[in-house]
Parts: sequence; structure tokens; C-alpha cells
Amino acid sequence: MLPAVPDDLAPFLALVAAAADLCLKPCRHGVRFRDPEPAAAAPSDCCLRIEARDPGGERCEAADVELEIYRSGTELNLMLSRCADPEAPLLWHGSHAVWMDGTSGERCGRPADGAALEALARRIRALVSGD
Repeated sequence: MLPAVPDDLAPFLALVAAAADLCLKPCRHGVRFRDPEPAAAAPSDCCLRIEARDPGGERCEAADVELEIYRSGTELNLMLSRCADPEAPLLWHGSHAVWMDGTSGERCGRPADGAALEALARRIRALVSGD
């Protein structure tokens, strides 16, 4: 059973889904909290799962993305990773984008689909920080 979404965070989740729809075309997206108790979560400190569907409505689990949003001091940070492939490069986005190897954590080059994920990270940072 999926966790209930606090009423005050439902609009935020809808905005994240809309950002994913725009940046990760042609899929359509739904967003839910990864953790079972989102009531304590806030847009500036949470972990979300962005679930993809193809234009026909069929689930595309291979395109699902996990999004972690957290603050470190006064800085807002995001981590984006592909749910289906734990070895795929992951994106850390703070003041700039950094790609890291999914296995070693070492810095690596941007993957083929990286530009779309970087665009999504920029949009989400703007949503959370109010820019």
C-alpha cells in the first residue's frame, strides 16, 4: 500500500511530475514518496520516486528515477539515480552538476541521457528553493 500524501505536499509532487514530463519526454510521470511515512517530509528534505509510463500508459520501470532532496547547511542538494540500474551514473546537483559512477562513487562523464536529468534537477531546485 502506498503512503498517503499530506495535503500540503500534493501540489509539490504534481509540480515535480510536470517537470519530469517536460524534461524526460516522451514518458509521463507520477511521483510518490519512497519512504512509508511522508508526513514528516518536506520538499527540502525527502526522497521521491518518479515513476514513468509510456505515452500509451504502460509502466516503464526501466525509466523510473529516484530523487533525494536534502539540505547541507544552507545549501540545497539533489541526487538523481536510475532505479532499475544501481550501477548507472548518478547525478549530484548542488551549486553545479556532478556525475558519479554508480558503483565506485568516483566522478565520471555525463551519460547519454544526462542532459535531460540535469535539466530536471535544475527545475526541481528552482521549485524547492522558490527561484
